Amino acid sequence: MAGTAAGATIWIRRREQGASFIFPLTGRFALLLTAPAAVALAPVSLLRLFLSFLKIGSVVFGSGYVLLAFLRSEFIDHLHWLTEKQLIDAVAVGQFTPGPVFTTATFIGYLVAGIPGAMVATLAIFLPGFLLVAVSGPLIPKLRRSPLAGAILDGIVVGSLALMVVVAWQLGMAAINDWLSALIFVASAVVLFRFRLNSAWLIGGAALIGVIAKAN
Repeated sequence: MAGTAAGATIWIRRREQGASFIFPLTGRFALLLTAPAAVALAPVSLLRLFLSFLKIGSVVFGSGYVLLAFLRSEFIDHLHWLTEKQLIDAVAVGQFTPGPVFTTATFIGYLVAGIPGAMVATLAIFLPGFLLVAVSGPLIPKLRRSPLAGAILDGIVVGSLALMVVVAWQLGMAAINDWLSALIFVASAVVLFRFRLNSAWLIGGAALIGVIAKAN
């Protein structure tokens, strides 16, 4: 995304005192003005939304945070239905609402298709898990005793960690874009690692700082 922002250039015609001036906008300003057109590249449909989350729910593994890598690839890079900022907002919603982080899918469905989209996304993201658990239940004891299955799972775990690191870096670059967000990030990391404070307090405190900053 950074490369896109740095390379984007659009030309704007401006009128002042009866004369026309044409001047270039580059970087973030060009990206902001062209973002709505990019987001609208792929038409939104409930069927496509259902199939996208059904696919993600079928392949996501382990921690729900692996979900973020699949969401970014599908809805930002492929379908262009979301922006980086919207995905970050969806992640935040999934963090402070009760239940699994998969509630991020509900929020994304609401963003792109309203209440019907939220219902479709929720159904699609959870459906594969229910079906796979029901089908694989009798096979679990055999898988636990299989050295091959254990090796495969170990490899998947490592790959999942790599996915989480990469998507955390990408979303972090989009979220930490001024001195206040950088300060909140550093302070939260220090408090979390040094004092082991419950993450709910960190999220609440960061939200309060954001409200105060917006008010001023």
